[in-house]
Order: sequence, then C-alpha cells, then structure tokens
Amino acid sequence: MSLWRILHPSTAMYIFFVTLLSIPESSFSAAFKMFDLDHNGKIELEEFKKVMTLMQSINRQGASHRGGLRIGLKVSKSMEDGGILEYFFGKDGKRCLQHDEFVQFLRDLQDEIVNLEFAHYDHMAKGTISAKDFALSMVASSDINHIGKFLDRAEEVDGLPHLRDKRFSLEEFKSLAQLRKSLQPLSLAIFSYGRVNGGLLTKQDLQRAAHHVCGVKLSESMVDLIFHVFDANRDGRLSSEEFLRALQRKEGDLRQVTTVTGVTGLVACWLNCSRKCSLMHTSF
Repeated sequence: MSLWRILHPSTAMYIFFVTLLSIPESSFSAAFKMFDLDHNGKIELEEFKKVMTLMQSINRQGASHRGGLRIGLKVSKSMEDGGILEYFFGKDGKRCLQHDEFVQFLRDLQDEIVNLEFAHYDHMAKGTISAKDFALSMVASSDINHIGKFLDRAEEVDGLPHLRDKRFSLEEFKSLAQLRKSLQPLSLAIFSYGRVNGGLLTKQDLQRAAHHVCGVKLSESMVDLIFHVFDANRDGRLSSEEFLRALQRKEGDLRQVTTVTGVTGLVACWLNCSRKCSLMHTSF
C-alpha cells in the first residue's frame, strides 16, 4: 500500500505534524527513554502514544490548530485517523519504533519545512533568493510588537547598493535556521559577552558567537543583512535582546508552516521524510 493511501491530508494529521514540529529533540529523547522500560532503544505502540500525549500536553502548538482554537482530540485518536501509527508500527501495530529512527525522522521533517519555506521565496526556482526576500523571512519570525518596523527595514533592502543585488543560497538560508535551533547556547554566549559590552554586538562578535558556540558559519552578506534589519538605532551594533527575540520563533515557525504550506505542504514533508526513512523500514 502506498504512503499516499495510508496517509490522508486531514486535520488529524495536521495536529500530529504541528506537535512534532514543536518538540525539541532533547525533550523527545528524554520522554522516549523514560518510556523505554527495558532500555533497548525501542518503544511499542502504546508507549509511543504516551510519549506523544505527553509532548502534546507540554507544547501548546500541538493542542491547537492554526486559528488558535482547541481541537479537543486526543493525540492517539488524531494519529489513528491520519494513518500515522500504521506507518510507524505496521498494520498490526506490533512493530517497534527505534529511537534513532524517529529522531532522524524529526530532523528530516524539520529540514523539509526549511526547504519549503525557501521554495516559497524562490518562486522562480533559481536556487537562490533575493536579499529582500531573505530579510522578509527573518521578519516573519520577529516579535509581533515590532514586526511593523522590521517590515519597513526589509522593504528598504532594494534601495541599498551593497545588498540589493545579493542572492542567498539554500545553504545560507539553512544556516540561519540552524542558528535558531541553537538559541539557548547562543543566548548564553551573547548575554555573557554583553555584560561587558553593554549588550551590543558588532558584526564580528555575531560571526564569532555563531561559529564558535553554535558551529554555524554566517557569510558576511548574511551578517550585513541581519544588521540592517535588527540594528535598532543604526549605530553599527546589534541589540542582543532584539536579535534574540527575533530568533525565538517557536510560535513563528508554526505560523509559517500554516501560512506557507498548509496541510498539503505537510503531507509533502511527510512523503519526503518517509522516503529517507524507507531503508530503515525494510529491515523490519
């Protein structure tokens, strides 16, 4: 049976995906290990339901749809309706799910979301996006209270000689997404450094923090663009609080998934991720 026949684009599956996308990898791993009572790196169907119910209960995104209203569906019912459990555990529900297999699936799913977001801006399929579009993607993850001024700055990009002709690749786009995943150590590094520098960052400071603390290389053009958007008073320094607030995009990520991809896009993510995991499934 094909995955498309197993999986039905529905609200139930959307809820499940939203829950998955709201789960930090470390949180899922901790919950998985707690329910893995025999410590063999695998869990059974009923244990997986418990893990996902726990994850849904501690992540508001997993308990609400795009309008912010409570769905009122139990996670096990949502998964069963969408064919998710059959995919992971087989038609009879007897196959066990390996920890590493599911963590890789989560990573692939998150990667596909970034690919979809990039494709949204790369509507001509050139393989690169303009500086203005990259700026708009950054603004989409900013605090709603400040989004107006950030939108104005993004609109200014086309008038800046050093940025208007710049193009950014998918890898550069992903590097900023990776930086968001490393928000906690980045925040610690920036605020520790900021104690002796008034909380302000130079371009070199940001590149050093990203590279040495998070293992992420930011190109000079990316840093120029970040500073244009988030340098509050145009003094050549970045406000740490303003920049980190923009990176803190848990809610923003899910809003973007809804507006950019919808349920159909999430199905596409599922199919792409499942292809990557297909070799794992053939061994069972």
